[in-house]
Amino acid sequence: MVLEIVQTATDSLKNASENGGGSGWIMHHVLDSRKLDFSPFGVIALPHIEVFGIDISITKHIVFMWFAVLILLAIFFYVAKEHKKSRIPSGLSNLMEILVVFVRDDIAKSTIGKGYERFLSYLLTIFFFILTCNLIGLIPYGSTPTSNIAVTATLATLSFLVIQGGGMIKYGVFGYFKGLMPHGIPIWLLPIMFVVEILGLFTKPFALAIRLFANMTAGHVVIFALIGLIFILKTYFVAPVSVAFALFIFLLEILVALIQAYIFTVLSGIFIGMAVHQEH
Repeated sequence: MVLEIVQTATDSLKNASENGGGSGWIMHHVLDSRKLDFSPFGVIALPHIEVFGIDISITKHIVFMWFAVLILLAIFFYVAKEHKKSRIPSGLSNLMEILVVFVRDDIAKSTIGKGYERFLSYLLTIFFFILTCNLIGLIPYGSTPTSNIAVTATLATLSFLVIQGGGMIKYGVFGYFKGLMPHGIPIWLLPIMFVVEILGLFTKPFALAIRLFANMTAGHVVIFALIGLIFILKTYFVAPVSVAFALFIFLLEILVALIQAYIFTVLSGIFIGMAVHQEH
């Protein structure tokens, strides 16, 4: 953690001087880019790729998403191997079992209810993927893919498809949309309520995407801004206070990483439960 703060301070000084003391360097660290910046050790340029005029270039956030996937694959292959050796988990295997049981019992089972098993794999996948992406941004030279609106929007779209798919599989397409309408309302209100309910289907994933994106971006901006006070005020007397507050926010970000993974997963579970149990 101290290394992260020191590295942040070094990068802040460099970028602040390059940009005339402006605040653009903060977004330079937060936003996506086509290079991996390992200053002062060097910069790795990422390839620019276009297919039929569509830009599908590899960016910094894509690289760290791949890194998150590799980490999860390595962890779960190791846990599966250890589980075959011994039925009594220990160490990392014990931690992963606790998290899996938590997602199963406190999220999937409690939010979806009967038939939760069908959606458990998806909820486990998004929980661990979001958690890993959130935590990767807290390591030195790391970047947080979930601070990219395109990433969170894609995750929200996947949840949207699972929600609608689950409802349509159970009730059929016509039966699912019919079940969205409240019972006992006047006939003349049906067209208005139908539009409202359809809009509601899209506002749910929109809220998921914005919530995760905003929370993961805000924490990083605050950390860089606190460190930047040293160079904006051009005095090192403020350094102890800035670093202390930045370290506090950094520790808070670890908690936020866990909370945001939980919130995204539990809201997805709630929306799935609402779709597959319309009678409730």
